[in-house]
Amino acid sequence: MPDIRMHTPDAPAALVEVATGPAGNAKAGQVHIGARSTAYVALVATPAQARELAAALVRAADAAEAQAEDTYPTVRADELRRGDVRTGERTITVERVRSDGDTVHVTWASEAGRQWNQTYAADAGIALRRRA
Repeated sequence: MPDIRMHTPDAPAALVEVATGPAGNAKAGQVHIGARSTAYVALVATPAQARELAAALVRAADAAEAQAEDTYPTVRADELRRGDVRTGERTITVERVRSDGDTVHVTWASEAGRQWNQTYAADAGIALRRRA
């Protein structure tokens, strides 16, 4: 798995490595996460803990993007595309877009896995947190 270059307080560029066990101090069936800068910090996680960490990182990334100023593009409903993420407290992603003349049918999906359809005028402005 690729190393990820990140910044730490004590080093301008640290490498974070992720590997499945047996690797580092992880046994088979575990995930090893290590950060190397002036020191080496190693974590071992079960697959469930690794998924929980990944989900927490995604939520934190979404929250950080939401705090950034002037990062919300507004697009016409007929310009939406699969993977676009709408602004708001929850992550809502475009799954499907279908145009029918001046009407656009959008299927949205929540991070909890729920889906629903909404209809918009083709020229309706939709504020996005992130473009696909």
